[in-house]
Amino acid sequence: MTAPSSEVRIRAAALADIDALTEIEVACFDSDRLSRRSFREFVRHGHSALLVAETDDGLAGYILILFRRGTALARLYSIAVLPAARGCGAAAALLEAGEDVARNHDCLSMRLEVRPDNTPAIALYERLGYREFGKYLGYYEDHSDALRYEKRLVRPSLSASTPSYYFQTSDFTCGPSCMMMALKAFDPDYAFSRVEEFRLWRESTTVFMQSGHGGCEPVGMAVALARHGLAVEVHVSQEPPLFLDSVRQKDRREALTLIQEDYRRTAKDMEIPIQITPLDNAGLSAALADGAFAIVLVSLYQMVGSRTPHWVLVYGEENGRFLIHDPWVETDALETESAAAALPVPKEAFGRMARWGRGRLRAAITVRKDRTQ
Repeated sequence: MTAPSSEVRIRAAALADIDALTEIEVACFDSDRLSRRSFREFVRHGHSALLVAETDDGLAGYILILFRRGTALARLYSIAVLPAARGCGAAAALLEAGEDVARNHDCLSMRLEVRPDNTPAIALYERLGYREFGKYLGYYEDHSDALRYEKRLVRPSLSASTPSYYFQTSDFTCGPSCMMMALKAFDPDYAFSRVEEFRLWRESTTVFMQSGHGGCEPVGMAVALARHGLAVEVHVSQEPPLFLDSVRQKDRREALTLIQEDYRRTAKDMEIPIQITPLDNAGLSAALADGAFAIVLVSLYQMVGSRTPHWVLVYGEENGRFLIHDPWVETDALETESAAAALPVPKEAFGRMARWGRGRLRAAITVRKDRTQ
C-alpha cells in the first residue's frame, strides 16, 4: 500500500518497529501515551490495524485503527507524525490508508476523538470528509474534552433506477419509512408525507420499548403493505411473538402477544406467506433478482453503536454489495440524506447487521408489485 507522495511509504507495522513507534509516541504526546507493551500487542494480536509511514530517514509516523468485532464501525484510536516529518503528506497518507483497511474490513464508517485545541488535526479531518457530531467531557488524562468526528466510508451511488428516499422524522418510524419507500417504488403516484408515515405506524405498531413509543414488527408491516395492494412474504428466524426480550411488564407482554396473534390471523386470512426460516444473503439476492425489494431488520449497533432494532430497505445489489436506503439520518452528526441513501453494504457486513437481540432475531419482508393486478 503506497501513499500518494513518492517520499512516504505506508505499510503494516512489524515487531522491529516497536522502538521507533515508542519514540514517535514520546515525541508527539505529553500524556495518554501508548506503551511498548501496547504496541507489541497491536502488532501481534489485537483486532486492529497498525500502519506506519516510512521515509528514507526511517519511520515518520503511525496510525492505529480499532475494529469492534461483529460491527461495521472502525475507530481511529491514534495517529502521530514526528514533528520533523510534518508537511510531507504523511498524516493524510496514513489516514487514507487506514480508511482503505477499514473498508476492507467491511466497515461503513470511521469515528475518532480529537482535542479541541488540535487545530492542524481538525483541519486534516475536515478536509478529508470527517464531520463533528458530539463531545466527550474530560476525556483525556489532563481532563481536556474531546470532539467526536465521523466519516462514512461507503459512497452512495444514485442512478435512475434508485427508488425515492424518505428519512424517518421520529425515532420510532423506521419501519413505516421503509414501507413508504417500497410503496413509492411500485406506485410513482404515491405521495410521501408525515401524515402517511404516522398512519402506517398506527397500522403496524406492535413493539413496546422500555420507554417512549413502540416500533413495528414484520407481520403487522406485511399486513399493512398488503392492504395497500402489494404482494408480500414474511421471513422470520423464530416463532412469534417477537421482541419480548426488552419487555418486562406482564401486561405489556400479554398485549404484545395478543396483537401479534391478531396480525397472524389477519395474514392467514389474506394468504400472506409467513416463513419460519430467515432470509439469508442468497435468498435476498434471489428476491432482488426477481424484482422484489426487502425490508430487513438490522441492529443499529452495527452502524452507530446503539442496540436499537431498526428497519432498512434493500433494493438492489452491485459488485458484491447490497444497496440499501437507511431511513435514519444522524442529524446530530451533521448528516444529510445523501449519507443514508443508496448505501452499498458488503454482503458479509450486512449478514452481521441483519440480526438483533440476544436471540439474534432475523426478520425480513419481501415486497413485490401484486402481479394479479
